Amino acid sequence: MRITEAAARLGMSPRMLRYREALGLLPPVRERGSHRRFGPDELAAVTQAVDLERRFDVSPAELAFALRALTDPTVAQAIRDLGLKIGRIQAPRRALDFEKEKALRLLRGR
Repeated sequence: MRITEAAARLGMSPRMLRYREALGLLPPVRERGSHRRFGPDELAAVTQAVDLERRFDVSPAELAFALRALTDPTVAQAIRDLGLKIGRIQAPRRALDFEKEKALRLLRGR
């Protein structure tokens, strides 16, 4: 189906569907150079994205960035570094640190 019919079925404007497509929130177009046709997969993807946005109170742009953070290792690492710096993520404990703490506890006990 064309974008106008898909938008009507989804209860949104064609412009909003184009915006979602630009953000990468739709499956890729199967044939290069062709116009997007909306089928069950595309409608289901938009419906699922809208559900996530409502459930977690996020915008389409925030959802698109979350997907980028999950798929781009550079972005994921930068976010992880920020989370460590601001205390939202705890640094993982290494086995050596655990052994060092264990040895110190044993020494203090004597």
